[in-house]
Amino acid sequence: MTARALLVTFISVVLMVGSPIVSANTDLSAMELMQKVDDNRRKTADSAFTSMIITTCKYGTSSGKLKCVENPRVKIIESAQINTGEDNLDTRSLIMVVAPEYEKGIGMLSYAYNDSDKENETWLYLPALGKVKKIAVSQGEGDNTEAASLFGTEISLEDQEVGKLNDYRYEIIEKGEYKGRPVAVIESTPNADRLSKSSNGKTQTWIDTERLVALKVQIFDQQGNMIKRIQAGSIEYINQTWVAKSLGFMNLVSQRLTNMKIDKISFGVGIDPEFLTPKALSDETFREEHMIKLRAQSQ
Repeated sequence: MTARALLVTFISVVLMVGSPIVSANTDLSAMELMQKVDDNRRKTADSAFTSMIITTCKYGTSSGKLKCVENPRVKIIESAQINTGEDNLDTRSLIMVVAPEYEKGIGMLSYAYNDSDKENETWLYLPALGKVKKIAVSQGEGDNTEAASLFGTEISLEDQEVGKLNDYRYEIIEKGEYKGRPVAVIESTPNADRLSKSSNGKTQTWIDTERLVALKVQIFDQQGNMIKRIQAGSIEYINQTWVAKSLGFMNLVSQRLTNMKIDKISFGVGIDPEFLTPKALSDETFREEHMIKLRAQSQ
């Protein structure tokens, strides 16, 4: 499964994890746990508007702790997401850069489909080029290019995918505690069709079995080498929803680190589905009319 269990609401809110309070049930199968995480994401993310701060840098270690070894690149982004389609199983999300000034207006629109036979769609807009371009979410192992990233960060579009549970085989490889929380470690292995469309191999996810949030994710390439770690932090209970207010993405290949922190998040906001279309990327007046309304609702 890529890291979608950790990002169950993000691109949603393209980057937070959440679920209502539930009782622990460690007797569930791996697939049942993943289904509950996915179901709860849909219940709590029918519509959401989020402001986030994303910091990226080359990292090193000092006294056993990670630290930036260069001046970090900082971006402020806004995200709007709704569930759509039959039974609200699909997702539309728009992410826009609002700072720094020289990157303002760069945007990305994503349509995620629950149906395994329907490919997800993503569009990118660069103001300097003045055109909307459809981009590939991921490439197969034989491709020479890496999966597209979110605005030059260590967050790949493939990391953000949701749904498509049937594309993977799930196995609980460990049960116990992680940072004082009861967890089940689930290993997700892509089927042959999924594997042909991805540069990733298996994924291991530490799921909090009480709160149904992913606390940690390890992603491997198709040769079994670990290539990325994702860590949830500062989990808070907001509006009857567990939210990871920060996420860390450590790319072990590039040795770069991206930290994402949620500044503001609002659920249940009124978002017109017609807003989340390619027009929102290139038409600034159209986009701002809708964004102003969303900002007002999130005050």
